[in-house]
Amino acid sequence: MSGQSKKLTLVPLILMIFTSVFGFANMPRAFYLMGYSAIPWYVFSAVLFFIPYAFMMAEYGSAFKKESGGMYSWMEKSVGAKYAFVGTFMWYASYMIWMVSVSSSIWIPLSNAIFGADKTATWSLFGFNSVKTLGILGSIWILIVTMVSTKGISKISKITSIGGAAVTLLNVVLLGGGVLVVFLNGELAEPITNIAQSFTTSPSPGYQTPLAVLSFLTFAVFAFGGLEVLGGLVDQTENAEKTFPKGLAISAIVISIGYALGIFACGMFTNWNEVLGGDHVNMANATYLLMSNLGYKIGLGFGMAESSALVVGAWTARFVGLSMFLSLTGAFFTLTYSPLKTIIQGAPKEVWPGKLGELKNGMPINAMKVQAVIVIVMILIVSFGGENAADFFAILTLMTNVAMTIPYMFLSAAFPAFKKKQLNGKVDKAFVVYKSYGVAMFAAVVVTVVIGFANVFTIIEPALSSPEGITKTITMIAGPLLFSVIGFVLFTIYEMKHGDGDKNKHKIAG
Repeated sequence: MSGQSKKLTLVPLILMIFTSVFGFANMPRAFYLMGYSAIPWYVFSAVLFFIPYAFMMAEYGSAFKKESGGMYSWMEKSVGAKYAFVGTFMWYASYMIWMVSVSSSIWIPLSNAIFGADKTATWSLFGFNSVKTLGILGSIWILIVTMVSTKGISKISKITSIGGAAVTLLNVVLLGGGVLVVFLNGELAEPITNIAQSFTTSPSPGYQTPLAVLSFLTFAVFAFGGLEVLGGLVDQTENAEKTFPKGLAISAIVISIGYALGIFACGMFTNWNEVLGGDHVNMANATYLLMSNLGYKIGLGFGMAESSALVVGAWTARFVGLSMFLSLTGAFFTLTYSPLKTIIQGAPKEVWPGKLGELKNGMPINAMKVQAVIVIVMILIVSFGGENAADFFAILTLMTNVAMTIPYMFLSAAFPAFKKKQLNGKVDKAFVVYKSYGVAMFAAVVVTVVIGFANVFTIIEPALSSPEGITKTITMIAGPLLFSVIGFVLFTIYEMKHGDGDKNKHKIAG
C-alpha cells in the first residue's frame, strides 16, 4: 500500500471530486421534471450552495485532518458532542433511506439490462401488484447484500470500478449523442420557441405552480451532494493550501457546466410530450426511457427502418441498465457498512445499546443485521402503502432527497462556531478560505437557508397540492424526524449514564 503516501495533484483531485459528486441520472431526471427550466435551478444551487459549502468542507477537513471520526469529529469539536451525534445520526439515517429507495428501484436498470425496456410494471410475485412485488424483491436484496457484506467484499470493488467506468462513459454518450442527433436531424427534439419561457416554465403538469417549482430546489441541491466525504482529502493533497481550493473551484465550474449541458442535451434528442408525457413514466424509469429514445433517434438519423431503430434504442437501454445496475450494486455493498462504521467509530462507544457498537474484523456486523431489519420494515411499509408505481417512486425519491440534504444543514450551521474557534487559535489554520467571521457567517446562513427552503417546499408542496398528497408529506417528515429523535434519545441516555459527552472524549471508540 505504498501508493497511500503519494499525494494528490490537481488533476486527480478534480477527477475524484467530479466522480464523487457528478451523478449521471440527475440530468435525465431533471429534464423529466422541469425540461430546460431545470438549468437555471442547477446554476443557482451551484452558486449559493455547492461552491460555498465545498469550501466549508475543505476547511473542516484541513483543520481536523488527524481525526478519524469524519464529520462527527468536525461538529463535535466545533459545537458539541450531542449536536454532532444527532447530525451524524441523521446523515447515517439518510443512507438507510437511500437503501429503501434503491433496493426497490434497482430492478428497473436490471430489467433494462435484460429486456432493453422497463418491464417491472408487469412483474408479480404471489399475486401481488408490481409495487408490492418490487418491495418484496427489495427486501430479499437487502438480506443478500447484508449477508455478503458481513463475509467480506474484496470482489465488490471490481464491480464498482466497472460500473463507475461505464457510467462515466454514459455522460459522453449523452452529450455526444445529443449533438449527433441535432446534426443528423437539423433541429432540437424539444424546440426552444421562446427562450424566457423554455428556461423558466416546466413542460410537466406537476411543476406548474410556484411552490412546485421551488420544491425542485432539493433535486438541484441533492445533485451537488457528497462533498462531506471529500473533506478528508485535504491532507492527502500536494500543496493543499493552493491546490485544494483551485481543485474545488475548477470542479464546481466543470460540474455546473456539465449538468447544464447534460440537461440541454436531453432536449436535443427528446421531445418531452412524446417521450416523457405518458402515465407509464416515473422518476425511476425516466432515465432509461430517455436514453432508449437517444438510441432510437440515432438509428432514424442514420436512415434505419423504424424496427431497426427500435432495436438500437433497446440496446442503448441495455447498456444504460447494465451500467447503472453495476454502479448501484457497488455503491450498495459499500454503503451497507461504511456510514455505519463511520458513526460507530466517531461517537462514544457507550452510546450504542448492547453489542451494537462492536466491530468484528473491522465490520459492524451486529449493527448491520439490525440495520437490515429496519430497512426491510421501511421498504414493506412504503411498498404496501397502496400507491401506484409513479407515486411510489416519487415518494422514495423525495424521501431520499430530503433525508440526504438535511445533514448538510447541520454542517453548514456549525461552521460559524468552527470559524470562531479557528480565529481564536483553538483550531488549525493551515487552510483558510473564509478569512473573517462575518464572511463565514454570511456563507453559512446562505447555504443553510437554501437547503432549509428547498426541504420545506419539497415537504409541504404535496399536502398543499392535493388531499392525497398529505401521505407524501407525512412520509418525508416521518423518516428524518424519527431518526433525529432516536439520535437525541440515544445520546441523552448516554449523557445520563456517563455525564457530559464533551467531558468523556477518552471513551470514543476507534
